[in-house]
Amino acid sequence: MTAPPHALRLRSGAGRGTLLAAILASGMVFLDSTVVNVALPRLGAELEATVSGLQWTINGYLLTLAAFVLLGGALGDRFGRRRVFLLGVVWFAVASVLCGLAQDTGWLVVARFLQGAGGALLTPGSLSVLQSSFHPDDRGRAIGAWSGLAGVTTALGPFLGGWLIDALSWRWIFFINLPLAVAVILAALRWVPESRDENASRSGGKRFDVTGALLGALGLAGVTYALIDAPARGPRSLPVLLAALVGVLGAVAFVLVERRRGEAAMLPTGLFTSRLFSALNLFTVVVYAALGGFTFFFPVYLQNVVGWSAVRTGLATVPMTVLLLIGSARAGALSARIGPRLPLTVGPVIAVGGLLLLRRVGPGTSYWVDVLPGVLLFGLGLTLVVAPLTASVLAAVADRFAGVASGFNNAASRVGGLLAVAALPLLVGLSGTGYEQPAELTHAYRGALAWCAGLLLAGAVTAGLLVHRPPRQAPPS
Repeated sequence: MTAPPHALRLRSGAGRGTLLAAILASGMVFLDSTVVNVALPRLGAELEATVSGLQWTINGYLLTLAAFVLLGGALGDRFGRRRVFLLGVVWFAVASVLCGLAQDTGWLVVARFLQGAGGALLTPGSLSVLQSSFHPDDRGRAIGAWSGLAGVTTALGPFLGGWLIDALSWRWIFFINLPLAVAVILAALRWVPESRDENASRSGGKRFDVTGALLGALGLAGVTYALIDAPARGPRSLPVLLAALVGVLGAVAFVLVERRRGEAAMLPTGLFTSRLFSALNLFTVVVYAALGGFTFFFPVYLQNVVGWSAVRTGLATVPMTVLLLIGSARAGALSARIGPRLPLTVGPVIAVGGLLLLRRVGPGTSYWVDVLPGVLLFGLGLTLVVAPLTASVLAAVADRFAGVASGFNNAASRVGGLLAVAALPLLVGLSGTGYEQPAELTHAYRGALAWCAGLLLAGAVTAGLLVHRPPRQAPPS
């Protein structure tokens, strides 16, 4: 492997500064991904939001992030990774401030759309900056440090966010991004070197596919709007039917455009000739839909029915994140030794056991007796899934498609969460301000966890029938 010009070493000041910028930037995104759900009851009460308002608060962010994350990576390759990374940081910070200043649900949702677009520029940029800047001998350690320390921010996020919500206001979970962004910008301007893919620049931007990204966003937006608006307007109302039609047509047009562009597409459809790649991404959507549904309902239920504070609610799921941090490397090593089928089959089944335990939680419940065992089982199941899934997705395609395969799998996980948050309230009959009514929310919560358990079992069946050990690829010459 050839070292890039002026490649950074991890022990140098520039190397540590570059790593710091990437970790803080990823920390902003991970922090928002874990604490906004905890804030839903408080911001919902203050802004007088309905269930659909809470859904759009989560899904506005997920929609633009999932739709544009592949485009964000391509923009960095063509126009400069540091430049696009910095643009993403500034964009994300400004959108965060707009979220914190929101005076009504519509304002907040628009700001969350903008925040997701900033995240789409920032998320791939933080990793690509490390990949392109460090010397090959230090690259693995730099990425490992980034992964571990970013994981720590994910674990601390619910506690920090819950404390901010209780001590100050839900608005501070967004305002906290501003000083982090300033630190990232200063570190990036001082230490991060600029880099780009010269082949992409000379070829006019391979995979620089704006049409594909817009059609993908249109398809997701149409389906999401139809699912979220159906309880209020009725599934046969004209706006819901039109939104569903637009979503389906957008999705079909996306597939046709990507197929016509071939390997120049944002998502080369030839990847799906690999049955393993297709099965793994189907598995991703199903399992992450269960995770997204659980993390949407669980914090709201703990606060509005069980009566816990925001900080206690945030702490409730910390053991799950700690398990992921400690066990993911071991699960990846196990998968490399025995193949991914067994971990990807057994993991969701164990997680189902956790959800069934958590369905029994109610007022007066004990954290140590009633909540912790379910959280640990659910976390153990996810731990068996995450690392083997990522490694198998990368191994299922040729090395030259590793970036786009990883990006698509990342987007697939977010689409799973997006669809679950859109569909589950409809399926369990929760609408309007029902999330503030304990009896109605209890019925919806238990029904939603049953649906999530069913999704996990579907994922286990998919893995058991369709997943196999990826073929060993010949090393590059």
